[in-house]
Amino acid sequence: MTKKKNHKVGAPPGTIVYSGEQRTQKVRISLIEYNETEFIEKDFYDLSECMNHVETGMVKWINVDGIHNVELIEAIGKRFNIHPLTLEDIVNPNQRAKFEDYDNYVVSIMKMITHKDDVIHSEQLAVVLMDGLVISFQEVEGGDAFDYIRNRLRQGKGRIRKMGADYLSYALMDAVVDFYFTILEKIGDRIELLEEELMNEPSRATLQKLHHLKREMIYIRKAVWPMRELVNNMERSETELIKPTTDIYLRDVHDHSIRVIDTVETYRDLLSGMMDIYLSSVSNKMNEVMKVLTIITTIFVPVTFIAGVYGMNFDFMPELHSHWGYPLTWGVMITVIISLLIYFRNKKWL
Repeated sequence: MTKKKNHKVGAPPGTIVYSGEQRTQKVRISLIEYNETEFIEKDFYDLSECMNHVETGMVKWINVDGIHNVELIEAIGKRFNIHPLTLEDIVNPNQRAKFEDYDNYVVSIMKMITHKDDVIHSEQLAVVLMDGLVISFQEVEGGDAFDYIRNRLRQGKGRIRKMGADYLSYALMDAVVDFYFTILEKIGDRIELLEEELMNEPSRATLQKLHHLKREMIYIRKAVWPMRELVNNMERSETELIKPTTDIYLRDVHDHSIRVIDTVETYRDLLSGMMDIYLSSVSNKMNEVMKVLTIITTIFVPVTFIAGVYGMNFDFMPELHSHWGYPLTWGVMITVIISLLIYFRNKKWL
């Protein structure tokens, strides 16, 4: 959340400058073409070679794994007539999730979140929908939320091979939102474990875990909250690229995004309450310690007073020369201690 961001100060709108982490690996372009009876899948590292394998009469999905190669992004923009402002948003990993409608395409930009080793990872995803074509731009290459979609396409299961490119665009967005639920389930399990630890034996490590989870929830909220507006704008769009048969599925994604947001807000409230519980628990433990110390002090104050009186070096103190003076003094002090303990127990202070 606090990493430094590169800004193109003074650059005109539409300037395509990559502002994310510096990467050197080659960008992979995966091409999937399909219809109800055929399926083709190939990987390339060159845009021209990829375009040479494009078949007609099939739905096409081009997935670009990496946005750090600005020259490739510009070439894709020229090849498919994508506006420079869209390309500028695509290469900016800090772009807020949004939906925009252009003459020949619509673009959806969102955050894809994954969870590995109790660490939240996110990357930007841009989905460009054209007539019979979907182009997705991912920030990095690796595991993502689309493996399930690819398997459905390979196996020809469900309606995805029977529908058009707009349904594929919906399926990609739905997979991203479903991953949000998976992440929140894992965080929910961690919150339950932390709550048990908080009730049993809170420590500074518990406080650190609480702070870590609160930061993760802030990060997730920042990524998830704009999704509702994105899907809502997509539903209201008058573009002909999104068919009426797909609108009902977009409404389902909208409902899922609202559920995700509600869950995020619930977890944030839980963590805030757990922080209050932790502070109250620490305060109660401190009060218990202070109570014990106060009781000990109260018990020894009169005993110390008696010992101080008879510890004075005066010659004319009758008790100093008494045969029973020493044991009698001890008896008085022990009686005072026992009387105070009985009194405190009757008051239920012990």
